[in-house]
Amino acid sequence: MNSSSLQSTEYASYYSPYINALGNVNLIEELENSMQNFEEFLIQIPSEKHEYRYAEGKWAIKDIVQHLVDAERVFAYRSLRFARKDQTPLPGFDENEYVEATAANSRTLSDLLQEYKAVRLATLYLFKSFTDEELMYTGIASNNSFTVRAMGFIAIGHLKHHQRIIAERYL
Repeated sequence: MNSSSLQSTEYASYYSPYINALGNVNLIEELENSMQNFEEFLIQIPSEKHEYRYAEGKWAIKDIVQHLVDAERVFAYRSLRFARKDQTPLPGFDENEYVEATAANSRTLSDLLQEYKAVRLATLYLFKSFTDEELMYTGIASNNSFTVRAMGFIAIGHLKHHQRIIAERYL
């Protein structure tokens, strides 16, 4: 299942930058590869940068990793609900409120990274369990229709987006 097969009707338009930046990647392979690349990227960041904010009101790197953990859980939960043919519309979430409600900066970056890897591995195994038919099931989240497979590609694109932001603005 490659990202090039996605149709723009399978996800909300505000996720287009994440999807378009992927190029043509395989869903399962990239769920795994992007996790490994992110780990290699994060462990090279000097500890004095872990709580750095490039501007007032912006998240620190630890906040971003916590956000990635939370968002990954949301994307996986939505995927599971849709794959199980649950047609209950799911609400959105306010990522800024989520970050404000955490104590990410009281944790080590290593601990946050281990949690992220655990959550991504769970996502990877969830997507490995889906049949081709299940990947095409749809559901509603944040008042938009999504396919299961689109949620997986969004998770990948979301991670890559934040990795790029960290590289450009924090390092």
